[in-house]
Amino acid sequence: MESYQSGPEELAGDDLSDHRRFFITSRLQLAQRYYLGWTMNNTGRCHDDHTLDKYLFPFVYGIVMVISIPINCISLYASCIQVRKKNELAVYLFSLSLADLLYSLILPLWIDYAWHGDDWRLSALLCQISAFLMYMNFYTSTAFLACISIDRYLALVHPLKLQHLRTRRFSLLVSITVWLLETIFNSVILVNKETFNDPCNSTNHTLCYDKYPLEWWQAQLNIFRICSGYLVPLIIIVFCYYRIYQVVRCNQATVDEEKKKIRKLILNITATFIVCFTPYHVVLLIRSIKEPYTPNPQFVQLMYKIYRITQALTSLNCIADPILYCFVSETARTDILNLLKCCLYLRKREGNQAKANALCSSAIKSSALITCRTSCETLSKMSEREYSQSNI
Repeated sequence: MESYQSGPEELAGDDLSDHRRFFITSRLQLAQRYYLGWTMNNTGRCHDDHTLDKYLFPFVYGIVMVISIPINCISLYASCIQVRKKNELAVYLFSLSLADLLYSLILPLWIDYAWHGDDWRLSALLCQISAFLMYMNFYTSTAFLACISIDRYLALVHPLKLQHLRTRRFSLLVSITVWLLETIFNSVILVNKETFNDPCNSTNHTLCYDKYPLEWWQAQLNIFRICSGYLVPLIIIVFCYYRIYQVVRCNQATVDEEKKKIRKLILNITATFIVCFTPYHVVLLIRSIKEPYTPNPQFVQLMYKIYRITQALTSLNCIADPILYCFVSETARTDILNLLKCCLYLRKREGNQAKANALCSSAIKSSALITCRTSCETLSKMSEREYSQSNI
């Protein structure tokens, strides 16, 4: 029986596949060798001081939490009213405020983590949920900011074209798609283990999600996040607002004062996006490129400290979003002012009623019952008259 001999094409294919396998294996072995060498040989030589995190994060996150929760609740209320009025922009504003509110609600967990020197003392499940909501906020925020920019671009630059893209139904479809895609993409956090022992700390010190040095697969995932979740929305936002500014500047019907207001608003929105998200993603990119192949523990620790500072900076986005987008809308401001006036009036009315009840009770204890009864009736009529006049 004749033996089968491979042809030159098959031999070339085998050589190519062997070369590819060798390349991938060598890369993985290199990353593994660096990581093991870093954790085993450099543990005794590195010292990670978490003092900065202990005071920085509780201070920043505390301010963000106190301000962000109430203003995002108000923003949700204003957005709901506008959604009922079939305002397509309000759908994106609602989703943006919801993402910021969810992140603000888990900030106490991150404050506890930082206050104990970046030592996670809660359950591993809470670590996964906290990290999941944090990254959901990062990249749903950038996505919805891009959606808002596109909507404003279509409204001002092409007001008579693509009207079907500026309906409440289409906005709902886009928002649901963004939430689903981000949930699927970030679900890797809920599947993998996200609590790790600190390689620089010989004691039982547990890190939550932010592992260092980064492994090869984590670095590749971060690079994909940077490209899809930061660079693409940034390009969209800069392009849309630049075109809007060009159209407004050349429009003769727009007065100079209005042009100045629009220019200032566009500059603030773009600057806020860059300030809140650019430092974090620049440092994350450097970490993702260098850390998997860098055996130097001092460099890894330095980049981790800078990374943590930029991470605190991203939380300011929870305050900036409702102020820049919801509160600058005249209709939204009107709805919010009406809500505040209603709350103040109800509080004033309750105060008048309580004052009247106090007068009546004190009069009963005294002998001037008839006089007090008259004064109570007068106060009640005054309160009813004020209420009727306000309704008119």
